[in-house]
Amino acid sequence: MAIDGTERRRQRPQDPTQQRDHYSGKKKAHTDKNILLVNETTGKVIDLSPTVVGKTHDKKAADEAAIVYPVNATLDKDTGFQGYEPVGVHTRQPKKKPKNKELNVAERMLNRIISGVRVVVEHVLAGVKRCRIVKDVFRLTTPGTSDLVMEIACGLHNLRVDCRHPAPVFNRQSLLNPA
Repeated sequence: MAIDGTERRRQRPQDPTQQRDHYSGKKKAHTDKNILLVNETTGKVIDLSPTVVGKTHDKKAADEAAIVYPVNATLDKDTGFQGYEPVGVHTRQPKKKPKNKELNVAERMLNRIISGVRVVVEHVLAGVKRCRIVKDVFRLTTPGTSDLVMEIACGLHNLRVDCRHPAPVFNRQSLLNPA
């Protein structure tokens, strides 16, 4: 599994306190944020956190979402989740190069493996944002609408993945009488 956060642009709030909360210095825009848990092998979205304001840090949003993981699962994360260590889960994060030093061969190989997984997660995020309502500036301010739109976009992405790679169909007769 891999975890990552995504920000989506939203209409600029009129209330000054909401403007400060929703303003993301990273995107230089007013945003909403969600945390996605992705299955690396299937490319599907497993879990989606509730929508939080764009100013919220990835780790804090993941802590508030209280995501439940299987026991002894392996979780790949990026530097936005530094210090996020769920109980009973083995986490992997790329190692940063020390100042004025180099990484050894084993650390470089591990970083290469983790970055290959990160590419899969970024492709899943791009698949979710294929829906224009998620990609463009979101103008519906009704409470709960932003969550619903993101859930629908993740569901459509999972449906596209299922249709692209359908599960093999077995009938009982072929299992009993192999050719």
